Amino acid sequence: MKFTVNRNDIQNVMARIQGLTSRKSNLAITSSVLIQTAENGIKITATDLETGFEGFYMADVEKEGKLAINSKKFYEITRDFPNETILINEIQNHWIEIGNKNVEYHIVGMDSEEFPNFPVIENVPFFEMDAVILKKMIEKTVIITGAGDEKRAHIIGVYFDIIHNDDEKIIRLVSTDGNRMSTAECIMDDVVELPDERGFIIPKKGLVELGKFMDYQGRVKVGFKENHFVMQKDGETLVIRLLDGAFPKYQDIIKSKEQGNVIHFNKQSLLMMLKRMSILSSEDYRGVVFNFLADKLLIHSANPDIGESKEEMEIEYKGNPIEAVFNPRYFIESLNCIENETIDLNIINEEKPCYLEGSENKNYLSIIMPMRL
Repeated sequence: MKFTVNRNDIQNVMARIQGLTSRKSNLAITSSVLIQTAENGIKITATDLETGFEGFYMADVEKEGKLAINSKKFYEITRDFPNETILINEIQNHWIEIGNKNVEYHIVGMDSEEFPNFPVIENVPFFEMDAVILKKMIEKTVIITGAGDEKRAHIIGVYFDIIHNDDEKIIRLVSTDGNRMSTAECIMDDVVELPDERGFIIPKKGLVELGKFMDYQGRVKVGFKENHFVMQKDGETLVIRLLDGAFPKYQDIIKSKEQGNVIHFNKQSLLMMLKRMSILSSEDYRGVVFNFLADKLLIHSANPDIGESKEEMEIEYKGNPIEAVFNPRYFIESLNCIENETIDLNIINEEKPCYLEGSENKNYLSIIMPMRL
């Protein structure tokens, strides 16, 4: 196998797949990428056995074949290579030459025949989404991660809900860890044909890798078939194996916010207040006490190993006094996901969850459960 390829083309894709190839699996060869010659170019494949990537790139092919090479080392070589084009040549016993007349590497590869087969999923009923919108939806939901070796599907996955209302079609991503929940949604164009199926659970780590391929202005094809989520764009395909399991009936939790007291905040003011109050928090003392009083919010943080702090803010609130304890980190992460300058904080009582969303843009909702001290 022998070909010449543009350094920028191959370096960009190698940078994006490092998350896949650096993940431990039962097969050592998954730390490598498979490179195969194709018509007018090469095909690069990577997998962690749950998420698979395949992309086609233009190249000048002199000799057909395929090779498997360590992904991290190949990425580092292409990243720092001094010339625009790179010659790659597999010689014998899986040894690979990389370079040109000034720079040359000799790298030992692996047996390409041992590389896992990329799943061939045909006739996928694709629909299109805006890449930037999908990326933002992913980012706002994968920030919630399960603790430890949690294996429950609804904790390690994101629910991709497909909603058919009478007057609109909605794609909604929902994520939870048992202590909080986030939803991010997009109202689709009427002409878009969505699948009839209700929803699917996609591994969060697969969606993190998917988000790395959304950094461009344009549309991507998205579809579900044979227990897989499939995304395609510009000669690249990413396939994620879906999780088996049931996702909680989150709709009832969302509807409960209609019972609460809505308080308007300047996002930046509340964010900085919570950051100041979290300075004294630690692994053992993460809770901050929120006191909602008449036209006043009083927040108090205490850590017997360090000290205590409190801060007061004027608000428009006429309801009954409420004292609840929350993890400020959950609020900080949620506020960073809201794009409006003014946010709505909706609280019912000290036992029910608190709701955060933008005052104008309602496409993101964060639901945070109070802590028990």
